[in-house]
Amino acid sequence: MKKGNARQSSFSMIPHACALYLGGVLLSSLNCSMAEVAVDRTQLPIKGPEVLLPSSTTFNVRDATPPSPATRFEVKAPASAPNVLIILIDDMGFGQPSVFGGPIKMATAERLAENGLRYNRFHTTALSAPTRAALLTGRNSHSGNMGFLPELATAFPGQTGSRPESMAPLAKILRYNGHSTAQFGKNHETPIWEVTPSGPTDRWPTRNGFDKFYGFFGGHTNHLAPTLYQDMTRIETPKDPKYHLMTDMTDQAITWVRTQKLFTPEKPFFIYFAPGATHAPHHVPASWSDRYKGKFDQGWDQLRAETLAKQIALGVVPPNTRLAPKPSAIKDWDKLSAGEKRLFARQMEIFASFAEFTDHEIGRLIDTLSELKQLDNTLIFYILGDNGASAEGGLVGLFNEMTYYNGVTESVEEMLKREADLGGPYSNPHYAAGWAVAGNTPFTWTKQIASNYGGTRSGMVVHWPKQLQSNGKGAIRSQWHHVIDIVPTILDAIPLPQPKVVDGVIQAPIEGVSMLASLHEANAPELHLTQYFELLGNRGIYHEGWFAGATHKAPWDLIAKGRMEDDVWELYDTRQDFSLANNLASKHPEKVQEMQALFLQEAKKYQVLPLDDRTVERSFPALVGRPDLMANRSSITLYEGMTAIPENMLLNLKNRSHTITANLQITSEGVEGVAGANGVVVAQAGRFGGWSLYLKKGIPTYTYNWMGFKSYTIAAASTLPAGKANLRFEFHYDREGDPSRDRGVGRGGVGMLFVNNNKVAEGRIAQTHPYVFAVTEGTDVGQDAATPVTEEYGTLPPHKFTGKIESVILSI
Repeated sequence: MKKGNARQSSFSMIPHACALYLGGVLLSSLNCSMAEVAVDRTQLPIKGPEVLLPSSTTFNVRDATPPSPATRFEVKAPASAPNVLIILIDDMGFGQPSVFGGPIKMATAERLAENGLRYNRFHTTALSAPTRAALLTGRNSHSGNMGFLPELATAFPGQTGSRPESMAPLAKILRYNGHSTAQFGKNHETPIWEVTPSGPTDRWPTRNGFDKFYGFFGGHTNHLAPTLYQDMTRIETPKDPKYHLMTDMTDQAITWVRTQKLFTPEKPFFIYFAPGATHAPHHVPASWSDRYKGKFDQGWDQLRAETLAKQIALGVVPPNTRLAPKPSAIKDWDKLSAGEKRLFARQMEIFASFAEFTDHEIGRLIDTLSELKQLDNTLIFYILGDNGASAEGGLVGLFNEMTYYNGVTESVEEMLKREADLGGPYSNPHYAAGWAVAGNTPFTWTKQIASNYGGTRSGMVVHWPKQLQSNGKGAIRSQWHHVIDIVPTILDAIPLPQPKVVDGVIQAPIEGVSMLASLHEANAPELHLTQYFELLGNRGIYHEGWFAGATHKAPWDLIAKGRMEDDVWELYDTRQDFSLANNLASKHPEKVQEMQALFLQEAKKYQVLPLDDRTVERSFPALVGRPDLMANRSSITLYEGMTAIPENMLLNLKNRSHTITANLQITSEGVEGVAGANGVVVAQAGRFGGWSLYLKKGIPTYTYNWMGFKSYTIAAASTLPAGKANLRFEFHYDREGDPSRDRGVGRGGVGMLFVNNNKVAEGRIAQTHPYVFAVTEGTDVGQDAATPVTEEYGTLPPHKFTGKIESVILSI
């Protein structure tokens, strides 16, 4: 990749005073007159000059002359350095927001675009964590070991999920150079095995350059009942029935920036505002959910045509742009049944409402910056999608998105029965893939497909009134850029040099190029000339206007259907074909070979090889060499007060026989007139899949919740007696089954309850989760903190146990 030229100096002057020595040279005398001290901003943290103050010989402080306050060395940002705000929307396609011709009204994005710039050839990596890693470091995702998701990392370079210390993130660079820094929302850059009290916490946000963090770890969360962290502390899940994370994180950001400007009005800030929205589950406040009623009854085919017409009218695509063909698996709308049309239209109504609500909340943050008179000198990047619109809802959508991660297909008929619940707390929904294709108009593919712009092209708005007033506000920029270009652009804008050493570690060169010239000049030359793309074997290469790619695996397929060696490459001249509608591979086979060779060259350079299309196998750490805190353990002991333990960090009880043993102390006072205790002993996950061992009015009970669709409950006939009690649940997994159908996973079994070694209940659990319970919820001891595994607890959240839990032992 061609690199931009760093125009800023490596040194800048910082005011200082009194007896200052730098390298043994006296810079100013003890009369405390001000001096200008040159500091090297390529070496971080910046070291101040040596300050030598003579010891005082005056006995009483009232008779002494104090040193000048200026003797305190303080790193300050360069004069007039802008605030920086990066807004990153999750799972939004190029053709969804109104600012790029889409059907979803996003007034805040439109307002910023009217006074800023729209970039219509900006690209991501086709998936969440890789895009975020690239965005925050200025290096390619594989260079930073984030070729896929950290939850599914492997031992191969490029895929380990752990950012090297030689790639300091933007927040650390800016903090060391005098910015206040804060992150709100989604953090998907921390290796999952490090999200425990044991750490290491070096890659947690507040150890990674951010002064403040408020949000969640992982790929997505329940927006109505999230697992939240304040800085490095897990906080209780809010219980307000009107709660929504989008509103909460916006409130937090507003409070932070107001406070920051109260105490240090001259100090610039950097805010990384990364909502979990609009990633599934598509949760929207009830007051917003019907805003698009009837707006999508025309279906996804007609919507694609309507969107393209608006895009052409807005000028965000060239006038000659054609719709690229949709994937063959996506049915024509007019061939769907009436029930399918009704369900699918409602799914899209929910998503559109969710997206507009998200933009509305972002508008409150922008309004606050305006009220604080900070908006003019805030450089804003509003990135409308960390990848293309998501087709992970499959061909018919999902009422519970966890079925996707377990390879379970939901039926239209069953979803229609619960249509009224879509978007609310009793749903975990995702829309049908046809809407993702329409959302990526005018392209063919979607999120995960790095071999097509449908997976990687995202609209972006840049807003910086102080610098853009005379440079074509409201204009469109068509220079080809990639998410790795954001960091060098910000450094150029402040201006700051690319650091050479951070925390004693020599830094790898930034791999992106600066976009700053294009902010000022509509006809600025293109600097980003070559860029590879790769994800799960889907791969592509851009070079000087040409794009070639090979699509290996569709996003609705859990497992790829063919060998990577047999993948067919396509070729496009993007200078004439904005939407990649005209495949030129058969006309220019020599160009295809040239691009294939270039892809391999770049893949070797940036740690992309070996290509890895595994999905199911990655769920098992031992198979892929991922760190596993539970490796080689057959039992672990949990204690009361342990909450939100991530599923990846707990003993895996799935697809095997196992035992849960609780040592309890039951009080004699009783609950609701019944002697004994009440509440949850231990629970894993929640409403959309999981299990719970609990006491209901003193009666030992175990419930297995299969995907939120069917529950299996095994309960004793009598209460636990007062005093010490040993409560044990045994699950005997079915050994017999059809491996060709179920691969030995997800089978049922027999569950048994024992009290003080006496069996008190037995029942059959017909089916179990094969791969994952819930990405968004963990395991709690003594409560069920987020959503409940069962609605039968009979107590208010978090359903705390009223007795005493001495220990809970999980054994396999």
